[in-house]
Amino acid sequence: MAVVTIHKAKTELSKLLARVEAGEEIVIARGDEPVAKLVPLTRADRKNPPRKAGALAHLRGNIPSGLFLEPMSDDELAAWEGKYSFPGDNGQ
Repeated sequence: MAVVTIHKAKTELSKLLARVEAGEEIVIARGDEPVAKLVPLTRADRKNPPRKAGALAHLRGNIPSGLFLEPMSDDELAAWEGKYSFPGDNGQ
């Protein structure tokens, strides 16, 4: 792995990018301290476009409107409150 200074990276960026595209990893250093690394992107990174918000909006209409807002039945509520718990479960 090659180490170059910030000044050299600024003046030879095109050459460094060509080396990175060939598969090399390059560390950019400020003096003797490494601060960044240039690495090649995978082929998948270059081909896959970024995700867009709302890409699954067409599925919105398939969920019944009251599915999650209906109150629980008395039996379901009792189960949540531990009616069907065994002794020793959940610290009881």
